[in-house]
Amino acid sequence: MKSTKETAEEIICKYLPEEKGYPSTVASAINYSVKVGGKRIRPILMYETYKMFGGDGEVIEPFMASIEMVHNYSLVHDDLEAMDNDEFRRGRKTTHVIYGEGMAVLAGDGLLNLAFETALKAFDTKGADKERCIRALKLLGEKSGLGGMVGGQACDVDAEQKKKQIDIDELTYIHEHKTGALIQASMMIGAILAGASDEEIEKISEIALLVGTAFQIEDDILDVEGDEKLIGKSVGSDERNNKITYVTLKGLDEAKKDAREMSEKAIELYESFDQENEALKELILSMIGRTN
Repeated sequence: MKSTKETAEEIICKYLPEEKGYPSTVASAINYSVKVGGKRIRPILMYETYKMFGGDGEVIEPFMASIEMVHNYSLVHDDLEAMDNDEFRRGRKTTHVIYGEGMAVLAGDGLLNLAFETALKAFDTKGADKERCIRALKLLGEKSGLGGMVGGQACDVDAEQKKKQIDIDELTYIHEHKTGALIQASMMIGAILAGASDEEIEKISEIALLVGTAFQIEDDILDVEGDEKLIGKSVGSDERNNKITYVTLKGLDEAKKDAREMSEKAIELYESFDQENEALKELILSMIGRTN
């Protein structure tokens, strides 16, 4: 896993902008937000799923970089005062604290555009299957936008602004879209580019949604009982912002139980495949019961 993360880091950095010319400040803010760290879970999930289905080639690389760019743009905007108003991310000052709110907004915008510019470079890689690339690109747009991450984030913000009580069904929708959608995109794109069957892609989608939702529930749990040094940001921000989370609706013990059951179901589905990838299984298991 360490080796795969190093590979992912190299690929991501290869597609980041040069800090030169008049827009050098926004390029610097983009690079700061991406290089500030992170586990690179999404590109690694994509890469390992690609390998699981026999993928072998450079076509996966632009998509690995693009999914991390989409993820990081969402974090830059999520940290803004208008959203979660967080001063720390991954143990370092957030982008808007360093560069100002306006530049942080533009850095997020720039990352989203750069993500699709980068993904399109997959068409130029050796041996690229254009039909698969088109399908992967469409999925990236769908899971990043209103039908995915943005839609989930919008429901979350709407609930906070209106100070309305949401039930577990709406919260699950938020988790499945706000976090689960990019996890889905990561694994499904890996399968698509490797030439997996529609049935296999559908099963990967189900696994990824379970993993992504459990991952977000774990995030809610960590905000209550996590170690600030390990998670790299302040604990208790959800409570301070009067935010409704899985923990506030179902309680800490029930939240842990649900996250564990989702992860166990995901592993059960994963083990039903004829082919396996132990690194992928290891990563899925590590996403439950995490401390950071």
